[in-house]
Amino acid sequence: MTDNKKDENYIYYIIGQNLKRLRKEKGFTQEKLAEASNYALSFIGNLESDKVFQTASVGSLYHIAKILKIDIRELFVPIDENK
Repeated sequence: MTDNKKDENYIYYIIGQNLKRLRKEKGFTQEKLAEASNYALSFIGNLESDKVFQTASVGSLYHIAKILKIDIRELFVPIDENK
């Protein structure tokens, strides 16, 4: 994980952590989301990883957001590190 908010990889950490939380809230496993989105399981796993900074197009994130029935902006909400 990168805790340096000035590091360009920090946005991938935010997206990944939000995706993981929202996916679970919506009752999806990584496998189920991969199948529904037609993306590889490894892609979903890498998006959620705090060790790998998987890039993703805005279109890919939009597609995932539609499947989860969330607003894409929810993936970019800053993480409260104090929780």
